[in-house]
Amino acid sequence: MTAKIISGKEVAQQIREELRQEVAEMKEKHGVVPGLITILVGENPASVSYVTAKQKTSHDLNFYSVQDNQPEDISEEDLLKLIDKYNNDPKVHGILVQLPLPKHIDEKKVLNAIDPDKDVDGFHPVNVGRLMIGGGEAKYLPCTPAGIQELIVRAGYETEGAEVVVVGRSNIVGKPIANIMMQKAKGANSTVTVVHTRTRDMESHCKRADILIVAAGVPDLVKPEWIKPGACVIDVGVNRVGEKISEKTGRKIAILKGDVNFEAAKEIAGAITPVPGGVGPMTITMLMKNTVKAAKFANNIQ
Repeated sequence: MTAKIISGKEVAQQIREELRQEVAEMKEKHGVVPGLITILVGENPASVSYVTAKQKTSHDLNFYSVQDNQPEDISEEDLLKLIDKYNNDPKVHGILVQLPLPKHIDEKKVLNAIDPDKDVDGFHPVNVGRLMIGGGEAKYLPCTPAGIQELIVRAGYETEGAEVVVVGRSNIVGKPIANIMMQKAKGANSTVTVVHTRTRDMESHCKRADILIVAAGVPDLVKPEWIKPGACVIDVGVNRVGEKISEKTGRKIAILKGDVNFEAAKEIAGAITPVPGGVGPMTITMLMKNTVKAAKFANNIQ
């Protein structure tokens, strides 16, 4: 039987509708509007596209939202001063500095300068520590891993006691999703194994997985025979493998593949995310969810 396709677009839209109602209620009952600042240094086309999408979504959800564009030659000192200004602005609940930054700026120093309580990306060392501790300490989950958890839960998969195998150990996806899924919490409580490029016999680990999360950045790394029949497969990989001409626009567009052989895997898995249209749409949505949380924390709203 062909697997259920887990549509990130559909789930993201559901969550955005929930957030829109939450924002309206916060404004009506408490006079609070979530505030998000996105800072863009330079004019990298991909970065411009990303921040434009983030701003479009935040405006759609009726946030107080500002796009702060800075020249590529801004000094590190001036960028740090700008972040400090927003750290101290009560209208701003979330601050995001779009990466990459120009080479003369220390990215780590800049990201660490953001107030952890306004770090809606969830990658400040303080928030990484809060995630490790878990429970009420974890304020903001990193956006892509948080989106993965939502997809699993909303697909109807039981996580408690489930064998979860994570392929990949990056700081952006692999490590945080492993930590999220092992927490003593709803939508988690799983037994987690992390495998990577130095793992012996990766196949045997993958075959045990009730939930298989693949975030290695290698096209078709996971073979269909590695998948346990009926498993939930979350493919985080977005690999550009060529170009084609769009039938709609006549322009060249990228051909994207995941880390899992989708066509073969969907005949074995119980549920699977497509690439594109799976995990990708969730990331910006979870950024919005973290910004709403930040506004609630700042104003003691339960």
